[in-house]
Order: sequence, then C-alpha cells, then structure tokens
Amino acid sequence: MSYKAFLSHSKVSKEDQEFYDLKNKAAEYYRSNGVPQKIENVLNEMFWQKPDDINGYLANYFSRLSYTPVISKITGKEVFDARGLTAVQTEVYCIIRNEEKMVCSAVMSGPSDGLADGVEESGEAFSNSNQQHLSITTALKWIREHLSPMLHGFNPTDQTNADKLLSDFFMERYLEHKDSLNIKEEDELRNESVSEALPQATPTPAPAKDKKGGDKGKKGNSTEKPLPPAETPVPRLPGATAVGVVSLAVAKTAARLRGEPFYRHITSVRATQVQSEMHLPLPMITILSCGKNSVGKLNLLEEVILMPSSAQRVREVIGMGLELQCEMRRVLNGSAYKAGPIGVSDEGALQVGFERPEQALDLVTDACANLELPLGSDLCLAINCAAHGLMDYSRGKYEVMSGFHKSPDELVDMYEGLINKYPAITSLIDPFRKEDVDQWERLASVIGQSCCLIADTASNLCPRWSEAKLLPPGVSRVIIRHQSDMTISDLIQSIAEQKETMLDAASGDTSIVDLAVGSGVSFLKLGGLRGGERMDKYNRLMAIEEELEQEEILGAKGKKQHLSDVFETPEAAVTL
Repeated sequence: MSYKAFLSHSKVSKEDQEFYDLKNKAAEYYRSNGVPQKIENVLNEMFWQKPDDINGYLANYFSRLSYTPVISKITGKEVFDARGLTAVQTEVYCIIRNEEKMVCSAVMSGPSDGLADGVEESGEAFSNSNQQHLSITTALKWIREHLSPMLHGFNPTDQTNADKLLSDFFMERYLEHKDSLNIKEEDELRNESVSEALPQATPTPAPAKDKKGGDKGKKGNSTEKPLPPAETPVPRLPGATAVGVVSLAVAKTAARLRGEPFYRHITSVRATQVQSEMHLPLPMITILSCGKNSVGKLNLLEEVILMPSSAQRVREVIGMGLELQCEMRRVLNGSAYKAGPIGVSDEGALQVGFERPEQALDLVTDACANLELPLGSDLCLAINCAAHGLMDYSRGKYEVMSGFHKSPDELVDMYEGLINKYPAITSLIDPFRKEDVDQWERLASVIGQSCCLIADTASNLCPRWSEAKLLPPGVSRVIIRHQSDMTISDLIQSIAEQKETMLDAASGDTSIVDLAVGSGVSFLKLGGLRGGERMDKYNRLMAIEEELEQEEILGAKGKKQHLSDVFETPEAAVTL
C-alpha cells in the first residue's frame, strides 16, 4: 500500500499532512529547476577529478550556473582628491549569487578639472568654490534620486546602453536648465520694460571732468592694436560630474566582474573583434616648469616635456627622465646658472625661476649632453606655453616675462627663433589663445613640418549639446581630457575621431592609464616624476607593458615607430 493510500485509510495529524505537502512542493521545485540533475553531474565529475578542495570545486561549479550580476544600487559621497579639491566618489553594488556586494568604486573631481577650458581668459576664475559646491551637491542628488533607480537591475557589462541612458538623462537635465534660464531672462526683460515705463527723474548732468576722462579713454583705446576678444566660455551644467563618474564606475565594475584588466574591457568596448595586438601610448614626461607660478621672471615655459620615441620601453623612458631631473638639479647647484630657488611644481616637475627661455632650454640641453642622452633624435621636447593665461588684456599683449610684453605677431617671431636655435623642440602646446587665428596660421607656415602645433586649452572641447568649433589653423594634434560630463563612450568616440591623440592624465586615479591603453591613444601626458599619485600611474603603465610583452601581443607600433614619423604629416584641423 502506498503512503498516499495509507493516509487515505488512516488518521494523520494536520502537521503530518502539511509536512507531506511541503515535501512534494519542494521536490517539484527542485525538479523544475534541474537541481537533482545538476547535483548528480557535479558529483560524478568531482569523483573522477578528486579535487583537494571539495567545497571550492562545488562553489566554482555552481557559480558558473548563477545568474549574471546586475546593479542593485549606486551610492555617492563627497571626498577629496589628491589636489585637495572636492570630488565625487561612487560605489556600485551588484546582486551576485543572491547577495548584494559592493563591486567597484570610482572618483572624479568636480567642475574645476572639467572647467579648465571654460575659465575666462581675462584671468578671472570660473565661480571656484561656489560652483564647485553646487556641482558636487547636485551630482550627489542626481546619483541618489535618479541614476541609482534608473540603473537598478542593469547589466554593468552593457556599457553602450548604460552610457546612452546617462547621456539621455543628462540631455533632459540640460533642456530643463535651458528652459529655466529662458524663463528667467524673459522675467528680467519684462521687469526692465516696466521700469522704463515708469516716469523717470530728470538726470543730473555729468560733471565735465567725467566726460573729459571718457574722451581720454577713447583716445587711448584708439591707439592700441585691436585684439580679438575672448570667446564666452561654454558653461558646464552643475551636476555633470555624476555622468562621468557613474559611467567610469560601471565600466570598472564590468571589468571586475569579468575578471579582466580594465584596459582589456575598454578595448572590448571600443572594438567588438578580439585584438591580436595592442599598442601602448608614449608617455609625455614633464621635466621642468618655468611658468607664472615660478619665482623667476619667465612666464612662457609652463612645462618643458620630454617626448620619447616609440622604440623605447616605458621603464627606460622613466629611468632617463629621473636621471635627467637629477642631472638638472646638479647643474643648477653649480655656478653656471643663476636661477632662483628650486622647487617642485603642481605637475611634479622641477620648478625653477629663470629670466629668459633660453636659460631653461640650455639647462635641458646641457643636462642631456652630460648624460649622453639622444636629445633631438630618440628624445624630443614639447613646450607647453599655456599662452591663454599670459594675455594682458589692458595692453593687448602677452606677458611672456614679468614686465616684458609681446604682441601676438612678436610672439610668432620669438617662437621661430627658439625652434631654430633648439631643433629638439618638436611640439608647441597652446602657443596662443584660440582667438588669435592669424598668428596660429602664420606660425604654422613659418615652422613648417619641423614642429607640431598642439591645442590643449585652445581646443575648446565643448559639451555634447553645444556646436562644434573649428580648431585654430595649423593645429595637427589635440590633447583630450576625460571631462566630468563625458561618458566612457563619449571619450572613446572623441579619441577615435582623430588619427593621433593625446590624453591628459593629470587628474584621476590609475584607471586613466587603462583608459588610455584601451582606447588606443598615441600619447599619454602624465606630468612629472614626483608625487605618489603620478608615480602610481607610471607604475601602472609599466605593469601593462610587461603584461603585453609576456603575452606577446605588444604591437609593432610600440616598438618601431620613430617620433619624427608621428609628426611627419600634420593633419588638417578637426572639430570637436
């Protein structure tokens, strides 16, 4: 007699009946999900393999059968970056095998880094602390109230769709912000029209000396050479940091879940096909700084940058850079140079006060000669002029040295003389403001192909909603930054639009190095060889190089291409 028949002919308790029904439901649940078959399979496999760690073998087997992890929540908080500026840190939590775990985090600074190209070129800062605080608080609110619910249940490995959601959300916020500004402007115009309609008191005639003073001002202006006015900076929407940092955190989370290096994940996002070889960007090492922050009179050489050929390994380049800095310090301590105090700049390079640019360039040349470094062949120099910060708008001239001004045309002649005297200079970064179009064009025609013009601040990388603008004429390379409102997909697209690209990695953590390698940039501007954060990035670049060499997939571009070949044919101006 079956147990079921026995129950029908005998009296059983209610508890036994409920327990019996529960066992049947459990058996049906396990059968419907294939649990008995899976357990039988793993037990059979494990018997033949006889692993030492039985529980580990079972855990690995069933982990492969678990659901794909999905995002459960994203949190944000305010932190401080290496420069002491407020930043946004996000943490991505995922449901992994029925447990919520924090997988990865990312940090991105506020508007100060993203607004570097939006600073008024007349020298006034862009809302500094107030704008920074507003951007950070708005970004945290967006993450908490919008982005975390929006990405709940989302597969973090789907970077393209995640970035599309972030971009669409950001565009909605921009349109809302634009509408509010339009309403505010209409209200102001309405109030002005009402005030003009009211009876006005008879104005008091202005004193004669004021009128005379105004005439003097007009006379003085008429004698000055007209200067193209600075472009109005494109405003960045407060809270934009949320877009960039969440996109970065999602990408890092996907790499962590897949158990692969971050640069490989970025490569897979950029190219759907498996890459048979990978290329390393050439490091741009800042070795000397003689800009406005130095104690000497010289303002023009904000950065003197060492640019190696691609025939050298990263470790060799870093070693040469360290030796060069030590030799320059030794030479400075001698009697040959009368320089001011030696310090370390914000970029991690030697900061020295000089009177003239020739002194700084002679120092680098002599130090390379003492070390027998191949300056001019395997090693070249790039000069970051940062001219946008040198313009004295009251005079209409650049203050290249304290108390010494040059017009834009005179500055062209000065650059020509320096390049002719120091042929190792193969690149000039931001030699003028972006508005001095005639001088960019004239300098490009004067230097020909012996030197490359690079736009950094002058590139004016615009937010996605603004109109693209032409680069200054003669520019063949652009330095790109991971702006606070750029998703990973935006950054990859910006890099892909150009043949040879440079990525500024001054801010952010070591993940910026992986971004550079994975996105295929040609050059990586890391700053000087001082400071823990910067050296971590150099160490990360060396580690990636060793990995690629061990796997024998380091591309030929990273072994044979000479620096002079990179700048052989300048490209036409592109738009961003």
